[in-house]
Amino acid sequence: MNARKISSLLNNLFEVKDFTDVSNNGLQVDNSGKEVSKILTGVDASQEFFEHAVECGVDMVICHHGISWGDSLKRITGLNYKNIKILMDNDIALYACHLPLDAHAVYGNNAQIVKVLGLHNIQPFGEYHGNTIGFSGEFKTPMDYSDFKTLVQEKISSNIQTMDFGKDKVRSVAVISGGAAGDIVQAGEGGFDVYLSGEAALIAYSPAREYNVNAVFAGHYKTEVFGVKAVAKFLKEEYDLDAEFLDLDIEF
Repeated sequence: MNARKISSLLNNLFEVKDFTDVSNNGLQVDNSGKEVSKILTGVDASQEFFEHAVECGVDMVICHHGISWGDSLKRITGLNYKNIKILMDNDIALYACHLPLDAHAVYGNNAQIVKVLGLHNIQPFGEYHGNTIGFSGEFKTPMDYSDFKTLVQEKISSNIQTMDFGKDKVRSVAVISGGAAGDIVQAGEGGFDVYLSGEAALIAYSPAREYNVNAVFAGHYKTEVFGVKAVAKFLKEEYDLDAEFLDLDIEF
């Protein structure tokens, strides 16, 4: 398959057209149309990531955060020029999938997180721009909040920030990866014991306190490795493509 065929496949899988998103999801940079023999997936489309892609000899990269946001490519200067040049010089296509990858019920960041935490009774959670992008779940047996924080450190990131205003026992957890601190309001209104997201922000502090909900922030990057990792596995297992995930291990 070439990059356009793979992009079409992923657009359909993630129902890209159904999302309102600041990211211009889909194929952001094409290549010469050659057959794709190797794919690298990652969280951020960055110079560091592209340099690794060149070293690995890939034909296509798939990222959660691409290089085209709104009208950000209006002028191909500065970093835009450098990013596009390294891709075009090495005939590498770039596909990006932002909110649709957060939201997917199987391969998405949030679906993968509730799975790795061992939650049950999984339900959609968290509306954003008309789409539900997160998930919630429950532990079969309530656990100590301190043990939950340890679980997050073991499964997602050792570097967490918390707002500890809720119960000492945790049964219900709501999850939205990345920069969704403000959506703790939806967790508070839903009566969840813990809200788990990526970036800690002041906007979450007062709602956490006033709704008496615990908040755990495990890093924007660290909570969004799961989707692109699952995409690589999907392409390898379902289409026999040589696809692998590159972890830059960014502590944010």
